[in-house]
Amino acid sequence: MHWATGLVPGGNESFNSCLIMIDRFRKSMRCLPCHKEATAMDTSLLLWNINISTCGVPKIIISDRDPKFTSEFWTNLYEMLGTKLAFSTAYHPQTDGLAERMIQKMEEILRRFCAYGMEYKDHEGYTHEWVTLLPAVQLSYNTRKNSVEVKLTEEYSRKHPVFPVSLVKPYFQTEEDKFPSRTKNPKPPEIVEVEASPGPVKKIIKARKIRDST
Repeated sequence: MHWATGLVPGGNESFNSCLIMIDRFRKSMRCLPCHKEATAMDTSLLLWNINISTCGVPKIIISDRDPKFTSEFWTNLYEMLGTKLAFSTAYHPQTDGLAERMIQKMEEILRRFCAYGMEYKDHEGYTHEWVTLLPAVQLSYNTRKNSVEVKLTEEYSRKHPVFPVSLVKPYFQTEEDKFPSRTKNPKPPEIVEVEASPGPVKKIIKARKIRDST
């Protein structure tokens, strides 16, 4: 978790800072515009409403030694939630090297988006305001290819993956015939109960053929 400060005030509320939250498990991030004057309670509410409410309570939070993250309120709150607090220092930046690299990449993407918006600022629908561009930057970063091995959705949210209709359709009809053909159509996928172990689901996903869309 890091603060990006010294930003040009933007948005309806003149945000001048950005709270960046890194998910090490998925190598994804969330960027929330906020104010530099935000207190530890304000930051906790942001984290609770945006992150914890959807992803659950983190086991560990790594941050710098900003007064917000070292305050009594912050430390007592996460002690009650069972979250371990770890701090990186200026003398040992490698403590949170992954986050630093991700933030640098995010800032690079944001600069490019802002520069592109500035170039076409006279065209309708284009903007160079960083607050407005943050969701697009976040989407661009989180959907890029990275070195993380993709795991089952179940292992993250305790839910089985959803199979699109397009993956099931070939098992029930062909272009020439409205009805399934045992000679032309492949064997239907195995039906797995929701409460079943992840083994059968992993077997199905492993057998899937993924086509490169590029």
